[in-house]
Amino acid sequence: MFDESDPVLGRVREVALPGAAVKVSHGRPAFFTTKVFAYYGGSQRVEGEWVAHDHAVLVLPDEADRPGLLEDPRVWVPAYLGPSGWLGVDLGPDPAAVDWAEVAELLDASYRLTAPARLVATLDARAR
Repeated sequence: MFDESDPVLGRVREVALPGAAVKVSHGRPAFFTTKVFAYYGGSQRVEGEWVAHDHAVLVLPDEADRPGLLEDPRVWVPAYLGPSGWLGVDLGPDPAAVDWAEVAELLDASYRLTAPARLVATLDARAR
């Protein structure tokens, strides 16, 4: 369901967050600490048909940011995780066309909602 040599996935992996690791879950790379905070790639049901989003990150956004994100045409509600508040953001196949600062912010926000307090404190200390 994904290509290990995908350059966009490679760049997502470069976003360094304390204690984060990657495992394959349900056929997709899942980024986690004690809980998953992001997936690479996903799908959604559109008019009864499955639509794959192979170059996307799935994140759990801060509730205050959700309405604004949903106005972005690249953002979609993923199957299975959507009812729990997760959103998918299409990145496209070209890493040069991606706003990596935005991706880092999305991953940071999702990480903060799922990571243990000690890891969030480590992240905050690193930012000083």
